[in-house]
Amino acid sequence: MHNSFEDPRAVAARFTGLAATAERHLSGALTEVTLDGGRVVMVKRGDGDRAARAEATGLRWLADAGAVRVPAVHGHDDRWLVTDRVPTGRPGPRAAERFGRDLAALHAAGAPAFGAPPPGGPDDAYIGLAPMRNAVGADWPGWYAEHRVLPYLRRAVDDGIIRSAESAVVERVCERLPELAGPPEPPARLHGDLWNGNVLWGADGHAWLIDPAAHGGHRETDLAMLHLFGCPHLDLVVEGYQQSAPLSEGWRSRIPLHQLFPLLVHAVLFGRGYAEQALAAAASALG
Repeated sequence: MHNSFEDPRAVAARFTGLAATAERHLSGALTEVTLDGGRVVMVKRGDGDRAARAEATGLRWLADAGAVRVPAVHGHDDRWLVTDRVPTGRPGPRAAERFGRDLAALHAAGAPAFGAPPPGGPDDAYIGLAPMRNAVGADWPGWYAEHRVLPYLRRAVDDGIIRSAESAVVERVCERLPELAGPPEPPARLHGDLWNGNVLWGADGHAWLIDPAAHGGHRETDLAMLHLFGCPHLDLVVEGYQQSAPLSEGWRSRIPLHQLFPLLVHAVLFGRGYAEQALAAAASALG
C-alpha cells in the first residue's frame, strides 16, 4: 500500500517508469504531469481502492470494445490512477456523427448481465462521487428499480430532500417499469456517467470518453445522460447512432425514465433543486 499523500510526480514516475519534469494541479484530486520526453499524463487521487479500481477497470473494458476512444491506463493502486492526457480540440459535426456511431458500437459490445461490473471491477463502485452498486439482475426493469432508483429515493427521503408524500410518484414509476421500459434489450456495455463533461473532443477529430461508471445496462441510459446536461451537436450524435443501431420506437419519450437515477443521485449530492427535477422526470415518465 502506498501513501495517499505521495507526490503526483512520484506516482507518475512509478507507473510509467519515466521521470517527471513538471506538474500542474487542476483540482484537489487531479494533476497533469509532464514526463521526460514530453508525454503528459493525468494523475488522479481516488477516495480509496474501489474508486481507482472501478475507474481503471471501466476504462479498460470500454477500450476492449474497440469502439470509442478512451485514455490509456498506465496503472492504479489502492489510491492512485494514472492515464494518458487527451489533447483536446473543438467539437465539430463530423466528430459528433462519428461519436454516435462509435457509441452504438460500444453498446453493441455487450455485457454479461444488467448490473455486471467490468472484469476485475468492484461490485461497490461509484458514479462520480456517489456510491453505485453493481448487483446483477435478470431483467432491466426490475434491476433498474431495485439497484438504481429505489436506493437513492430512500436516501433522498431519509435526508429530507424528498418528502415521503412526494416519493409516491417515483414508486409508481418503479411499479410500472415493465410496461414503461419499452421493448426488451440485451445488456449493453455502458459508459454509465455520460454527461457532457465526460466527453472530450480530441484534437484528432474524435470524441474521447473519461470518468466512466461502466456497467451492463440499457443503451438508452447513456443517450439520456447526454440529453440531461446538453452536448455539442447532439442531434448529429443521435443521427450517427441511429444509422448504426436504430433505437426502439418511443425512445425519446423514455428519456425522463432513464434520467431518473442520475437526477436522484444529484439530489442526494446537491440538494432540492435536483429533487424537483427528479420528481418532474418521474411524472413525465408516467405520461
